[in-house]
Amino acid sequence: MNDRNLMLFTLNASRAFGEMVSQKLGVSASEHEEREFEDGEHKSRPLVNVRGRDVFVVQSLYADTQQSVNDKLCRLLFFIGALRDASAGSVTAVVPYLCYARKDRKTQPRDPITTRYVASLFEAVGTDRVLALDVHNLAAFQNAFRCRTDHLEAKPLFVRYFAALLRSEEVVVVSPDVGGIKRAEQFRQALARATGKTVSSAFMEKQRSKGVVSGEAIVGEVKDKVALIIDDLISTGTTILRAASACRKLGAKKIYAAASHGVFVGAANEVLANEALDKVIVTNTIPPFRLVSEAARAKLEVLDAAPLFAAAITHIHTGGSIVDLLEV
Repeated sequence: MNDRNLMLFTLNASRAFGEMVSQKLGVSASEHEEREFEDGEHKSRPLVNVRGRDVFVVQSLYADTQQSVNDKLCRLLFFIGALRDASAGSVTAVVPYLCYARKDRKTQPRDPITTRYVASLFEAVGTDRVLALDVHNLAAFQNAFRCRTDHLEAKPLFVRYFAALLRSEEVVVVSPDVGGIKRAEQFRQALARATGKTVSSAFMEKQRSKGVVSGEAIVGEVKDKVALIIDDLISTGTTILRAASACRKLGAKKIYAAASHGVFVGAANEVLANEALDKVIVTNTIPPFRLVSEAARAKLEVLDAAPLFAAAITHIHTGGSIVDLLEV
């Protein structure tokens, strides 16, 4: 792609992913500065003229060994503010992983609705559009933002992967909780179309109270089938492992877990190494740097989401349809 009006910036913390997006777009990442001060403050600014340009900024909002989630969020917001002050024509925040998306409603008295507060911050600095992949709750995401939003799904990536791998197998798609049934059902339908075979479904009961998860029943038939557990993210891995262990007890032939975002915190190394799981598939919205266990890493497969984001940027810039990217 070669359009003089499009500009792509990738902040330092997401440089590796941003460069892959840049290569797929055929547009070089524009130069910028990120400067650190001794008291922990920082500044960032574009080093090229952005006046009137269609600007996209890549920053995935997860914590790493160098920056917290809040550091990355502030840096992205401040950079967007600098772009608007420099008269950018439009600014799209390209956020492969959106932080605070799980806190989208009140679950206890006087709880914050942090997703809405984050949305207000993006709007306050002049963000025109937010582009994200598989947020925790799509309805909450769409309702929280007053600026435009575009939502991508890793479903096409997972469908292509599993359609090639399991074409000759009998497959059941499992939601690890009731809240994920719709996501799992959409994936089941897409996989059935891609393979031309019947794909069954199942889900696991799950209750959570003050951080304690309970419930062990699987609704649906998994015996002698390959079970695909579908979720939006894997954090500690306990939700996935509960579902995998239940499927194993009921006689599932093989068990794969697929999630868009591999956060992998807490005891994820030990949990994912458990023999109940045969393989774990995620995208590269978050690098799997926290997985250091050889047993866990041996099960891990990382799919590249950069081409999907490059295609979305192209569609947004040229007035194309994002819906076309979601169809399988």
